[in-house]
Amino acid sequence: MENLLWTNSKKGSKAVIMVIACLASIWVLIPFLWAIDNSFKTPADIFRSGALIPFLQFTPTLDTWGEVLGDPQALNCLFSSALVGVGTTLLVLLLGTPAAYSLARFEFKMKSRDITLWFLSQRVLPPVVVLTPFYIFLAWAGLIDTWIGLILLYSTFNLAFCVVIMRDIFRDVSKEVEEAARIEGASLWQIFWMIALPLSLDGLIVTAFIVFAFCWNEALFASAVTSQHAATMPAFILASRSTRGVDFNLAAVNSILAIAPPVIMSLFVQRYLARGLSFGAVKG
Repeated sequence: MENLLWTNSKKGSKAVIMVIACLASIWVLIPFLWAIDNSFKTPADIFRSGALIPFLQFTPTLDTWGEVLGDPQALNCLFSSALVGVGTTLLVLLLGTPAAYSLARFEFKMKSRDITLWFLSQRVLPPVVVLTPFYIFLAWAGLIDTWIGLILLYSTFNLAFCVVIMRDIFRDVSKEVEEAARIEGASLWQIFWMIALPLSLDGLIVTAFIVFAFCWNEALFASAVTSQHAATMPAFILASRSTRGVDFNLAAVNSILAIAPPVIMSLFVQRYLARGLSFGAVKG
């Protein structure tokens, strides 16, 4: 389908947009290219002087990849990141989706809009402010360096995000369909499970993907409340600095391994992203 806004734009506006888009693409791609380039280098090639084209003048090697993939701790961190991300996403959707539906369909003594604003304020709160209280609580509960501790911790912060997004998504679902189902004798749970959720599937997938990505990329709490058993990939990357300094080839491989899963997932859910993120864009 032809984009009328682009077609009717002036040539100067199109040129400016193209330049901005190219600069943004270069800005985003440089870290990826740097990581891919250094992942196939030896430390000697990384710090080699006199190379006319430093990105090309080296002998590619898979030694660093073999070293990282053969490290049990690196594999354990990848597994921990996946387990914690999936566990948090399921828990957040299980608790946040019914709460969001309630805020979208019912009125309370405190207005639903005010409750939603309170949920949103939890995302504005800097995580470092509550780092010490959460650490003390997890230590008291014996959940330091455990997957359960991280799942509960991440769920606390991402639950508000799920509620805010899903509330607006449910508000876009037609009430007439639900009222017709209620006239036919459907219970509130049946309406939620069999009508509201299927009609909100795009937004649900987008919310799950974003929550998973947030969990996968989180480093502050992961590095503070884990050591080895439940350490995630971001914590492993932060701890990869040696006494010699930063091993850039190892850091490059670790970065690619950390970036790849969310990027691959986005390729599968991209058809849901545009429609899912546009839910609730008109309503306040």
